[in-house]
This record gives sequence, C-alpha cells and structure tokens, in this order.
Amino acid sequence: MKIKKICHIFLNILFWGFTAGIAALAALVLIYGNDLPDYKKLATYAPPVATRLYASDGSLLIEYAEERRVFIDFADMPQQLVNAFIAAEDQNFWTHPGIDVQGIIRAVGNNAMRMLGYNTSFSGASTITQQVAKNFFLTSERTISRKIKEAILALRLERAFSKQHIMTLYLNQIFLGARAYGVGSAALMYFNKPVSELTLAECAFLASLPKAPNDRKRAVERRNYVLRRMVEEGFITQSDADIASAEELNINSGFTAQMEQDFQYFSEDVRRQLLGTLGREVLYNQGLYIKTTIVPELQRAAAAALNKELDKYNEGRTDKLQGAIIAMNPHTGRILAMTGGRSFAESSFNRATQAYRQIGSTIKPFVYLAALERGFTPQTMILDAPIVGWREDDTLWKPENYDKKFLGDVPLRLSLETSRNVPTVRLVEQIGTENAIEVAQRFGVYPSDMKNMNLSMALGSGETTLEKLVLGYSAFVNGGRAIKPKLVDYIEDRYGNVIGGAPSDIVEWSPELLPPEMAVESEPLSDAQSLYQMVSILQGAVERGTGKQARVSGHTIAGKTGTTNDVKDVWFIGFSKDLIAGVYLGYDTPKSLGKGAGSHMAARVFADFMRVALAESKNQPFAVPDGMKFMRVNRRSGAAASADPDGVIILEAFKPGQSPNPAPKKSASEYTPVVGGIF
Repeated sequence: MKIKKICHIFLNILFWGFTAGIAALAALVLIYGNDLPDYKKLATYAPPVATRLYASDGSLLIEYAEERRVFIDFADMPQQLVNAFIAAEDQNFWTHPGIDVQGIIRAVGNNAMRMLGYNTSFSGASTITQQVAKNFFLTSERTISRKIKEAILALRLERAFSKQHIMTLYLNQIFLGARAYGVGSAALMYFNKPVSELTLAECAFLASLPKAPNDRKRAVERRNYVLRRMVEEGFITQSDADIASAEELNINSGFTAQMEQDFQYFSEDVRRQLLGTLGREVLYNQGLYIKTTIVPELQRAAAAALNKELDKYNEGRTDKLQGAIIAMNPHTGRILAMTGGRSFAESSFNRATQAYRQIGSTIKPFVYLAALERGFTPQTMILDAPIVGWREDDTLWKPENYDKKFLGDVPLRLSLETSRNVPTVRLVEQIGTENAIEVAQRFGVYPSDMKNMNLSMALGSGETTLEKLVLGYSAFVNGGRAIKPKLVDYIEDRYGNVIGGAPSDIVEWSPELLPPEMAVESEPLSDAQSLYQMVSILQGAVERGTGKQARVSGHTIAGKTGTTNDVKDVWFIGFSKDLIAGVYLGYDTPKSLGKGAGSHMAARVFADFMRVALAESKNQPFAVPDGMKFMRVNRRSGAAASADPDGVIILEAFKPGQSPNPAPKKSASEYTPVVGGIF
C-alpha cells in the first residue's frame, strides 16, 4: 500500500507539473506571442544582395553593397558546407521542432560545470532556426524575454517552412565578417571563389566564423574544431579531417583589396553614373549584374603605359606630375580603358573625365576642318611669316612658331602636320574666328553656349576634358557621327531580367567587321570627304610631323599633339581605324613641366598602349569615301610631282574639282614679312 501511495503521489506531481508547464508555456505564448513580427514574409525571401561589376570578358571587377551578399539557393549549396554548419552550430537541426531540448540540457550542464570551476566552456542552446528568428526579427540583447520570443518564432518557422528553406535563410543571412553576409559572399571574400569550388577545409573555416566573425588569429584552430565535430557527427572520416587540417588557409584580405588598382578610376565613374540613374537603394542592395565595356588587357596596358612615363618624369621630384589615358571604340563610344591618374589610392579625382584643361594645339584639326569644309584643299598655301603689331582687345601679341622660324608660303597639310602657329593664326583670320570655334563646338569639344569667341580660343586656350576631346576626334574616323561615352553594356536584376541596355544588341568588334549601322538621329557633323582629308593629314602628322613618337610599326595611325603655353599641359589624341586613345599629362595645379618636356611624352604613352592593343590585329587603312581622287604632289609646294619633282613626294587626297597647286615660280622658302593683321 505504501509503494502504491508513493507512486500515486509521484504521478500526481508529474501530472500537475506537466499541467503547470503547459499552462506556463501557454501563458508565455499569450504574453509574448501576440505581437511578434510576421514571419510568413520569409516565404518569399529576397535579401539585400551586392551589385557586381564585371569587365567585358566576364571577370569580376568590384561589388557595390552596404552588406556584401550573394544569394545561394539550397540546391546549389555543397553538402559538406551544410554539414559543416550543422556540426558547428546545431547537430540536431534535421530532427528538432525549432528548439533543441537535448541541447538546452547539455548547455545547462556545461555552464553549471563551468561555474563550479570545471574546465568546460560556456555554451548556448540556440538552434539554427532560433538564429534565423533572431537575425531576421529580433535584437541581440541578452534578456529572458528575447529568448522566449526567439523560441516561439522558431517553433512557428518550423511549422511554416521546410528545413531546407530555413537552412537557405540561415546560410544567406548570417554575418561572417569583413562585411560579408551569407556563405556566397564569404566564399568570394575569403577565397575568391564560388561556394561550389570550396574545399572541405574552406567549408569548415566558414562554419567556424559565426562565433567570432572578425577573429583571424584563431582561424586554423577554429577550423580544426569544426572538422573534429564533423568526424563526431559522421559527416567525414578521420582521414578526411587530417587531410583538411593540413591544408593551408589562403585567406584573402577582402574583395576590394583584391580588386586591381588599375580598374578603380573606371569603376568609380560607373558607380557615379549609376548612382544618379538607379539610386542608392537599387545600386547597393538589389544584386544587379552589371556588364561593363572595359577590356582588362587593354586597361592594364593603358595603366602601365601611363605610369611608365609618369614614373620616369617624377623620379626625384617632390611635386608629382599627373596624367590620364582613355581608349574607346570610335564607332560605338564603348570605353575600353580608362585611367584617371597615378594612383586612385592617392587621389580619386579622374583626370580623364573631370579635369578641365587648356587643350593647346589639339584644337587645330577642328580649325583646319573648317577650312576644308569651305573649299580649301590640303595643299592650299598659307603664309608663315611674322605678324607684327597685332592686338586683341588690350593685349599686344606677336604669334610665334615653336621653332622660332618662318617658312613663307606653306601648304595647309604641312602647317598642321608640323603644328605651326603663325599660319594657323592667318587661317583663322581667313575663315573667321567664330567659324573656327563653331567646328569645335559642333564636335562637342567646346560647349555650344560658349560666349567668348576670341582668337585665343580658336588656338586652344579653351578648356575641356580628355574624354570630350577623344569623343570629338572619334567623329573624324566614324563618318562624322556624334557619339556618347558608354561604360555599361547592360544591367540585369537578380533574377536575370535586363533592366538597362540589351545583350542582343552587342556584337564583339573584330577587324573583319564593317562599322555597325548607326541609328540616324542627326546629320553627320561634317561631310565625309572633308573628314577623310583631315584623317589623311593627321596620319601625316604621325608619319612625318610632330606625332612621330606615336608611330606603331605595321599599323596605320593618325593623331595630333598638343602643348599649352609654357608647357603646362601636354596632349596626344590618336586613332587607328577602330580604336582611339587620348593622353593628357600635367600638374593638378598647372605649372610648367620644364625644359625638355612636351607633347612627345604623351605621344610615347599612346604608342606604348597601342602597341599592346594592336598586337594581334591586322593593319587596316582608313576607309576612303566615294569620289576622292589621289595625286602625287610635292609636300613643300603642293604642286604635282611631275611639275615639281624635287623634295618629298606624297600621295594627296583631293575632292572632285580640286587639283594640285601650280608649279612654284620661286623658292617656297621665300616670303615677304607682313606688318599688322586684320583681326
């Protein structure tokens, strides 16, 4: 009877204890469960995902994100990566209902032993499901109420979603250090590879991070702990663990640090452009795929060519010369290379797109084109003789050539090829200052609303950017079409939908292709025959004029040098049939580059770049428009070679109705000095 009575009492205690527990649990749910967040929205989980910028060849350049994250679906998670997190964080994940009673008992026991002085570590009892509840809906405060809410949410999550979905939420949301959220981003951050390529050792390392995301000192120790736990859970063999433990952890210092310095000016220009069109929220959190126009091998060649010249000049100097180079396809405007200075780390100011500088003699092709449009031929004679007593406004000015010499009557071609100043002044006098400047405005080099139409502007005292100059020169070779710079080919959202540009419109350029048909939005900037004559003259400037340093063996190159007063800024803009590049060198606070400096420095940068860019290309002559006729002439007199055979003979391009000059009656070097000017 006594035993029976004891059993009855024990059963009553169990019954009322269980009833009290149920009542307490119900009370807790009633108290804490009514105002919990709506967990059902996790059914369509779409976390903030990093936007990623890619080069034209598909290689990754950089990512933009407030939280670096790459979403990975459960089906794409390596099994060993999932197992590593289960072993490290929640060994009963696949069987518990959201909270782990065994884990709670184990944690209570370990913590009690620790408090009694035994060598055991404090441990928590939060399951992966509870961590999902906390990470998505709750704070990290250490309070009883938060733990109760966390448990209630975990139970509800388990009833609403599959284990696979909960694991997907967890592995994509958890913070793993270095601004990396989720395993996809962490794999790239730490190992520069997708999760599908992670080794067992790397999986274990990532699984060790939730406890101390930013502690690198104990990385190997923590990784090996996870490997031991994986052995204990039967996920791997001891042999597997031994091999993985011996593997060296080659941890990257971060994605941004890994991105090459060479690409940062370009990437920053893309960021600024898209920030203005898309807005910060979309750019930084919507996981866009941005395919850019940059060609990595050309970008590296451009940066190397620029820095080679800058390093040579800057050696031993306190003030450092700066510079920029930009290359693009002149038919499409796709920017293939861009470097805006010596070092983005030193200065993010992009001297290719943001620096407005006087352009010197690079303005001359536009001035001379104005003459060609008005019926001048490349062999029209212009007087190269002193101009004395010329006054513009209140300034008395005596134009001079760089060599301090005068050649008398010279052909227009020879004047531009050798960049002579005095004949250019006389040419502007003949065609009119406003007409000369108007061409530079029409081609986008000078602003269309420019008010100051004086002679100095027509001779290059106006300011513009390297990018605008390159775009203006592009029209010489692309049939006179105004183009816009293009940094991005297309943009896809996180689901693969194109939201900007169109991949189907992109055709990779090759020497065998003809220029694409341009959408006719406006009339050509100039007629094709005048443009070809200008291209031919600029080709001569490289072959036998001031641009000799820009020659590239085996390739047809055209271009023009430019130097401002006192050699404060030096330029070279040049092109082949399908590639154009511009180079600028100068101090950020303008001052003379000193004796021996000049536009030949910029031309050298151009040549170094183009030698790499054209190394695998066949030579392509410039396209000749219909109606042109070619005749052999004397370069110095402009007369037909048969009438004046002595000296350098060249092949000249004439429009219909144009012809060589008459045979000279006296030496071309004779001239009559002219006093004053009609300005």
